[in-house]
Amino acid sequence: MTTTYRAMQVNRPGVLELVERVTPTPGIGQVLIEVEACGICGADAGDIEGADPTLQPARVPGHEVVGRIAALGEHVPSNWRVGQRVGIGRLGGHCNECSQCRQGNFQLCQNQPFVGASCDGGYAEMMIARASGLVSIPDELNAEEAAPILCAGIATFNALKKSGAQAGDTVAILGIGGLGHMAVQYARRMGFRVIAVGRGSDIEQDAMDLGAHAYIDANEADAAETLRNMGGAHAIVTTIGVPAAVSALMPGLAPQGRLILLGAGKDPLPVSSGHLVVGERSLLGSITGTPYENEKTLDFSVLAGVRPRIEVMPFEQANEAYQRMKSGDVKFRMVLTVDRKRNSSSTSDAGSEQEKSAQYP
Repeated sequence: MTTTYRAMQVNRPGVLELVERVTPTPGIGQVLIEVEACGICGADAGDIEGADPTLQPARVPGHEVVGRIAALGEHVPSNWRVGQRVGIGRLGGHCNECSQCRQGNFQLCQNQPFVGASCDGGYAEMMIARASGLVSIPDELNAEEAAPILCAGIATFNALKKSGAQAGDTVAILGIGGLGHMAVQYARRMGFRVIAVGRGSDIEQDAMDLGAHAYIDANEADAAETLRNMGGAHAIVTTIGVPAAVSALMPGLAPQGRLILLGAGKDPLPVSSGHLVVGERSLLGSITGTPYENEKTLDFSVLAGVRPRIEVMPFEQANEAYQRMKSGDVKFRMVLTVDRKRNSSSTSDAGSEQEKSAQYP
């Protein structure tokens, strides 16, 4: 194992810096992961732009991480072994002690780190992770394919499972981007009638190729009225955090339909209480999910042939890749890859983070 590893850390808000760090030793209940790939998620923007400039060492972002276990800490469960392919998503591992964990709601653990935000993530050659957050990666998926499924995949897969819709029902997906393009694929393979809703005609063919039965361009038509004319949506999964757009689509819900929110934001969401009450409609927020649910998502992806559409760049170009993601210049997910040959052949001496680091504005 190398004595040092490279990482892209948030030197100051909005700035990623390539540094060299001493390879850490995993503590109790932790593992050291040799990273092979890490997806870039829209949520990374909050971690990078809103980073604490006083934090030392600076935070390493990234929460769609796939790699292999390089070392085990004490008291790691026996189902994890050195060399095993694993991943970790946004939720960094439940504590098994809080009230939510005692109820089995591990995704709602009150003492769980958020990878890339409250603990270091995967824009690096190595990272430490709690064993309770680990996800086993199927052999049928390569690292680049699996990485986005650990966040965008499980978020949309779980949202559809919570939707209450049954095979043959109409399900609308609002926002056909990094999350939405996964939601369309899962919804089609779950047997739903899939209606993709976006803005602009440029995404229509992509939506249809992904499995949508119909596409509604909200720039050209009243999307809610169009849904009503189709009999209403039994479920609407929203992948965007724009309250006005979400609120405008709600009248398209069929009676007893359910709106599932994935796009998070701080602004209030205008909701017609009468529309909810009279039609017995409901509103539900959905977080990603537990490691077990993540493994179910990966298995379903293999079984049903669901794959993220990705662009791949070397992890050393993380800043360029991040900027492209932030500007919307990616279809549909960006994934960073780590040159394992370089990592395994490195003989760098142990030491503190080097002053020779390169900065990328």
